[in-house]
Amino acid sequence: MDSKFVERIRAELRASADEKTQQSFQRFFKETVTYHGVKTPTVGKIAKKYLGEIKNLDKKQLFAFCEELFRSDYTEEAFVVSFWLPNLINKLEPSDLVTFKTWIAKYINNWAKCDGFCNHTVGGLVEKYPECVGEVKSWAKSESRWLKRASAVSLIVPAKKGKFLKDAFEICNILLNDSDDMVQKGYGWLLKEESRLHQKEVYTYVLKNRKTMPRTALRYAIELMPKELKAEAMKKD
Repeated sequence: MDSKFVERIRAELRASADEKTQQSFQRFFKETVTYHGVKTPTVGKIAKKYLGEIKNLDKKQLFAFCEELFRSDYTEEAFVVSFWLPNLINKLEPSDLVTFKTWIAKYINNWAKCDGFCNHTVGGLVEKYPECVGEVKSWAKSESRWLKRASAVSLIVPAKKGKFLKDAFEICNILLNDSDDMVQKGYGWLLKEESRLHQKEVYTYVLKNRKTMPRTALRYAIELMPKELKAEAMKKD
């Protein structure tokens, strides 16, 4: 594979930018973000186009290309990585969480990069190797807002299937009183997804903690619950 492989992807992303997306992209974020202005489905098509070229690479080469895309800071280039790695989950192993933690700490600086990478790449790895969940839980104790959010949103996809409930509660306990709204929304989202198959357990958890749980997290957690349960959970004692 030629040394300009990443530049080919980058050039295609630049060529696929459209004015409407460029004008609207920033409004989804509180922090200033770097972007080309490409619709997410279009980014997916471009990433898929190049998947055939990278699927037979050894992991060292693959991760080097991924890191080069992350390093640029462009949100769509991070999305390419987030498309590739879940499609190459058989190449990944538990020890790769060390690399992923480093990438999150160094390169992830908005919720879209965080969720795009963690939902399916880190989440897929934890589903395949459940023994990894302890490492992901440890991120909740980080000083980094994005590692803290990552600890919660990495379990979103397994949570939809009712998995890792105990671990989800342990993560939420660590993050419970965090003042960062990105963290609050992250663990609230995790509780919401666990409530799909564990409504009673999540509801009990919410009632137990509602006096101290930030309202942002609480609203996310009960979003899928019946109206009467929501009303009870939102009561101020």
